[in-house]
Amino acid sequence: MISFEDLRDLPHREAAGRLLADGWNVCGLGDWATVWRSPDGGLVARVSPFEPAYGVFVELCRSLPDHPLLPEIAFDAPLAGGGRVTVLEFLLPAEQGEADAVVRRWADAAQDDPITVVRQTAERLDAEAARSVPFWGGLDHNPGNVLRNAAGDPKLVDLFYAAGLKIYQALREDPARIAEAFPADRRQYLCDIAALARYSRPDELAALRAAEQSIR
Repeated sequence: MISFEDLRDLPHREAAGRLLADGWNVCGLGDWATVWRSPDGGLVARVSPFEPAYGVFVELCRSLPDHPLLPEIAFDAPLAGGGRVTVLEFLLPAEQGEADAVVRRWADAAQDDPITVVRQTAERLDAEAARSVPFWGGLDHNPGNVLRNAAGDPKLVDLFYAAGLKIYQALREDPARIAEAFPADRRQYLCDIAALARYSRPDELAALRAAEQSIR
């Protein structure tokens, strides 16, 4: 059985290979990451090659341990070249009505509602990240970020985001700006994120990779 600690500081492809060899299977593909589900179904591992923002969500979860609206984080570590691996409990999609209700609670909850402390902590972390994380996007509390655990309890995920469109526009138009924003050892796999692989034309990928190579 895989030791999560062995994933620390691996390149993202090698980390994914270790999961695959241990029987984990891809169960999701986001803009930044690939999500792998454990053989027993209880956990997922989020593997991202370039990750400027997800650590803030991990910090939120660890700031409020055992909070009923946040997933349990089993492991989190940097990957070589600027990626990140995070292992957390497996979650299922929520019903649309339930997700919409949680978003309304976020906006209108009373002080004693458990969601209020999540919102207050998230807003504090958002303000801090806006001052320290390059190309910070902000809070993202849309219904798609509401999932549920195996018992049917709602969970909030992916509450923060980096401004990916601006990052890759800058990479095309002003690569030096990216070189200034992200240290070389944190952007080694800048062009390997899932959204680029999924949506880019071959010529677009070639241009982005050429720009990325120019600042190595």
